[in-house]
Amino acid sequence: MWNRAGSSGAIFRCDLSLDDGGRDTLVARTEQALGPVDILVNNSAAGGYKPFTEWELGAIRRMQEVNVWAPWILAQDTVASLRARNVGGTIINISSASAVVPQGPVFLNTAPSRAGAAYGGTKAMLDRMTISLAHEVMAEGISANALSPQAAAATPALVASNWLDDAYFEPLDTLAEAAVALCTADARVCTGRILLSLQYLIERGLPVHDLTGRAFARGMATGRHRAEDRRDARPAEPRVTLPTPQEATEDQAERAGTDERDEQ
Repeated sequence: MWNRAGSSGAIFRCDLSLDDGGRDTLVARTEQALGPVDILVNNSAAGGYKPFTEWELGAIRRMQEVNVWAPWILAQDTVASLRARNVGGTIINISSASAVVPQGPVFLNTAPSRAGAAYGGTKAMLDRMTISLAHEVMAEGISANALSPQAAAATPALVASNWLDDAYFEPLDTLAEAAVALCTADARVCTGRILLSLQYLIERGLPVHDLTGRAFARGMATGRHRAEDRRDARPAEPRVTLPTPQEATEDQAERAGTDERDEQ
């Protein structure tokens, strides 16, 4: 992918759930191979919905290691690198609408509400630590934000599962575009926020490019941006309409049950 985009990259094997899995050297290895790290996107997750009393401690610990402690360690190492060079940078923690505290009683009968103690709890901690980190490093020109997909991220595994109707999927392009937008935002004003992908793009008035970054994703260019889309000369199409974050998350979780493939 990065070669087609005219860029370069590297892949490192790492088990984020283990102390000795390589996460404590990942930033250093990346800098040795590619140069200084200015942007960190914590995008890995372990998930699943299960009743509170059915969770085994080992599974909960693994989820916490991947969803909380690995992002914490990588953010610490990235901040240390930025400070050593006296430069600003960007930290983005990919979160989930499952972090939102269910309101009740009466509670909605959804998996995130009745069985989201483990997964939702880790994402809630990720959101909370992001805000305090943003406060700590704001004066140094370093931004920290949490970004969640607006609906169900259309990963190949989730699409193939047939858990959801097409209307409940969000293209991967939109989450990637929102992350890029955060990387280019002014760190002095756009930091310490818990954001949803499509809402943030609407706030910024930005179109959505495909994953190559060279063309607009179909149906995602608006206004002056449509005239620049050379792939599609047809009349302007309406914006893609997706369900609200709560509707999408609840529908996704209800159908997914306890399968650990349900990760946003």
